[in-house]
Amino acid sequence: KFSPTRERLTLSDCKAIADWLLAQTDVRPAVGIVCGSGLGGLADMLKDQVAFNYKDIPSFPQSTVHGHAGRLVFGTLKGRPCVCMQGRFHLYEGYPIQKITLPMRIFKLLGVETVMLTNAAGGLNQDFKVGDIMIIKDHLNMPGFAGNNPLSGPNDERFGVRFPCMSDAYDRDLQQMAMDVGQELGYGDFLKEGVYCVLGGPSFETIAECRMLHKLGADAVGMSTVHEVIVARHCGMRVFALSLITNQAVMDYDSEEKANHEEVLQTGKQRAEQLERLVSTMVTRIEHNNNNYA
Repeated sequence: KFSPTRERLTLSDCKAIADWLLAQTDVRPAVGIVCGSGLGGLADMLKDQVAFNYKDIPSFPQSTVHGHAGRLVFGTLKGRPCVCMQGRFHLYEGYPIQKITLPMRIFKLLGVETVMLTNAAGGLNQDFKVGDIMIIKDHLNMPGFAGNNPLSGPNDERFGVRFPCMSDAYDRDLQQMAMDVGQELGYGDFLKEGVYCVLGGPSFETIAECRMLHKLGADAVGMSTVHEVIVARHCGMRVFALSLITNQAVMDYDSEEKANHEEVLQTGKQRAEQLERLVSTMVTRIEHNNNNYA
């Protein structure tokens, strides 16, 4: 079982987990989806579900955050085999960063080729409104600046190279597809794109921090996703990520606004259905447009 003190799992550890899962389900997922705070409804859209509680999966970490169900769900989305994380792991839960990103390694060993990640984030861009959906085009990795990177330590060449490129971390074809699908669905008014900045949390940002991050070019700020993206790219999966802007970051000392997790979950409920429709439509396109989007 999972021990927080054990730093990292080797390839054979990861393989044992993946093999255990593959033995329990016939689904061979090509797409892996990660559900952010309040966005677990994506997993509920899967047909012919086989679900595993994280606590029942050998050596798997457990989600401790309200709004994260803590289940790995296999199934099909419009006929496309998928695996969905209903709940993810964060630095602020006290996990070593390699444990947070363990599911990406498992995804790779399950045969996943494309990872789609969602999160709830605070809006720094003054043109963003609460309820906007932001396609992530790039990121700022603040814990990485401080040496907290999921690829720290010995590199296993069987997963990927020692120094992976991140300038192409977010797949441009998938970003374009999201824009196209969003226009078709009539989401043009609230579908944006921008740069996501990750912080350690769990405290929300101060006003000075928000101002600094905005100056540095961040459009939204949150506490997840980037670590998973780095590991997914390291092992050669394509990445697409979305932020749901659940609150506007406070930039002004005269403001009465205060960030809180309940607000995050509430906005998630209101916009979740549209976000789910966007992701599920994209999943079917990835299948149909193998030539264009593979």
